[in-house]
Amino acid sequence: MQQRRVEPELLETLTHDHPDAIRSREDLLQVNGIMGNHRWIARMIRRHAHPGWRITEIGAGDGALSLQLVQKGLCQASALHAFDLAPRPVTWPNESAWTQGDLFAHPLPGSQVLLANLFLHHFQPDQLRTLGQRISPETRLIIAAEPARRRIHTVMGRFFCILAELHPVTRYDMQVSIRAGFRSLELPESLGLGTDWEITVRETLFGGYRMMARRR
Repeated sequence: MQQRRVEPELLETLTHDHPDAIRSREDLLQVNGIMGNHRWIARMIRRHAHPGWRITEIGAGDGALSLQLVQKGLCQASALHAFDLAPRPVTWPNESAWTQGDLFAHPLPGSQVLLANLFLHHFQPDQLRTLGQRISPETRLIIAAEPARRRIHTVMGRFFCILAELHPVTRYDMQVSIRAGFRSLELPESLGLGTDWEITVRETLFGGYRMMARRR
């Protein structure tokens, strides 16, 4: 699996209220739990973000990640801004901003923290470069949790899907996601993050690719 393969995922073809989409999003909560993505992102926010910093989450889905940050006291609801193709969730706080639509059709807000969880692997390198160019000069911290592109994780993923009885949409999309995942410095290089960023990348046992970039 030397080269990334970015292919459409089934969840992308379903309306947000389709029963299969609802079930698949529920599965993703299990997947995130096993991978530890939400916990890791919360730890990074706690360690590196300053009080009062504004946070933007791209590809927010049902908003579960950002809502956890508010519940844990890591940010104020009024400091949140989320982007997704799906409409604003009913549980989304009134004080928090939600932009529905194509990420590339709207300017990114001037927040200090940019979050992405299982989202950036959907994009080709040229799209990632465009996204990197649109990051606000105010952004001080980028935190991204993505799939690691390793063959062992395709095998582990299949076993997990069977054991957890995950929905067929989730099973299919998991393999597509792994093939589109990242290795080494592929993500920061695709985003075009230069020497003005201090970059840390690591892979986890359960298939996670974690990148944190801090502006120097």
